[in-house]
Amino acid sequence: MARKFLYIMAALVVLLLAGATALALWSDSLTRLAFVPTARFTPQPALAANVYDDPKMWIARPELGEKDPSHWLPPGFTPDAAPLHAAVFFVHPTSYLEKARWNAALDDAGARALADTFVQGMASAFNASPDLWAPRYRQAAFGAFLTDDPRAGEAIDAAYADVLMAFDAFLAATPADRPIVLAGHSQGALHIKRLLRDRVAGTPLAGRVAAVYAIGWPVSLAHDLPAMGLPACARADQPGCVVSWLSFAEPADNRMLLEAYAGQPGLDGKPAGGSAFLCTNPLTGTAGGAAEAKANLGTLVPDLARRTGTLVPAMVPARCGADGLLYIGAPPKLGAYVGPGNNYHVYDIPLFWANLRADVARRVQAWQDRRP
Repeated sequence: MARKFLYIMAALVVLLLAGATALALWSDSLTRLAFVPTARFTPQPALAANVYDDPKMWIARPELGEKDPSHWLPPGFTPDAAPLHAAVFFVHPTSYLEKARWNAALDDAGARALADTFVQGMASAFNASPDLWAPRYRQAAFGAFLTDDPRAGEAIDAAYADVLMAFDAFLAATPADRPIVLAGHSQGALHIKRLLRDRVAGTPLAGRVAAVYAIGWPVSLAHDLPAMGLPACARADQPGCVVSWLSFAEPADNRMLLEAYAGQPGLDGKPAGGSAFLCTNPLTGTAGGAAEAKANLGTLVPDLARRTGTLVPAMVPARCGADGLLYIGAPPKLGAYVGPGNNYHVYDIPLFWANLRADVARRVQAWQDRRP
């Protein structure tokens, strides 16, 4: 499990939620002390088989109406002329930062509130679909990704088990002839990767996947992608493929991220060190390459205090580097929550919000066009 990868994200989340600027100096020991749970690991009790039939187990679900934060749109944004004819399954990133438990309780108020904010700012890029689902799940604590303690792996596996149950409920509620889009960020993207391997690869369901967005978590071309059962998206109009990127402004210091990634196993269980990982250029929809800022249809500049944001076109460029990371030029002014080395992990989706929205629509249309 790629636990050490989130060392690179630790300062981001701390700055975002607690203003702990001391962690910007990147002390691994201080990070562990602050976040790794000290409690005994308690296996999560099994959820009822039909628990995800309950709308309360979802942050986003078609019938939630105004309670659904994914319905949000930036002020002044013109809604799509036609709905997206696909069902979307979105898994939110880590929102539980406490160390009292290895897995967040479903009723943890802080984790729920932050998860709602993530869904508003990230899953909203997919809300041209009236069939958008985002589950609540007993996510692994942030500290579970900062240690090799075996309990951390158990916590991540427990979180993944909830995501699988939610996915099965999502499928049961989705007509068999409807295409699906799978998306997640950070911990959510890790679960999406595993879900593809365990539920989609080599099955008829693979033919229903219009696109996969595994953003903010490395996807190894050699050790992840083959197990996921779908190719990388090489063209902007290609359906049934995988999109992924990790954002850095320049000058970038990505050494720690690359070192952490090098020691992790891929989905095939083999060491991922030295293997290249997928970089999709979100401004072009292709694998690799570069695009100028004028191709950026809109960066979502957040106002977290008011839980809103402004869409600004032509704000940042995008270039896939030889190292598999996405570079966005000089640091844009999006807020104070930028990690060491100009790591823009928190903003992976907001940086390219409008292009991502257009990318989803294009790939769903391409999926429909290739049907008999």
